[in-house]
Amino acid sequence: MAKKSKKHQPSAGGTPATVALTSAGVSHTIHSYDHDPSHPSYGEEAAEAMGVSPDRVFKTLVADVDGTLTVAVVPVAGTLDLKALAAAVGGKRAAMADPTLAERTTGYVRGGISPLGQRKKLPTVLDESASSHPTICVSAGRRGLEVELSPESLATLTAAVLAPIGRA
Repeated sequence: MAKKSKKHQPSAGGTPATVALTSAGVSHTIHSYDHDPSHPSYGEEAAEAMGVSPDRVFKTLVADVDGTLTVAVVPVAGTLDLKALAAAVGGKRAAMADPTLAERTTGYVRGGISPLGQRKKLPTVLDESASSHPTICVSAGRRGLEVELSPESLATLTAAVLAPIGRA
């Protein structure tokens, strides 16, 4: 699993996430690695491949909060607290969204859903633990591709609410 990194540069092969970052002029680093389809966890695979602590690599999950699809961005080392997610957006009840609906709505495949550049802009909640790191990594829009950026930049670009939605 070779690690390749590069500073942001517009390219014809970019994903909607990398195009959004470049268009916004946000400083970021792209990390690519060879995705192993047999790995049990996309996020843990990314952390291992990049040599980054799992508490700095965040997974993008799509949940249904009272009938509204909502994006949750939490560390790969933990799990999503659905009750806390619902509370963070003023909802009562949350459940994980149907994977097919999540893929169709975001425009990304499972394991490659990015909080950035989604087909439809969804309410987003970023786990508050992100703010304890100078940079975090999230999916750049496909399996084997991560983007490293400041949590502040991610929150700004996605209009995210910061809240304690992750559980260790």
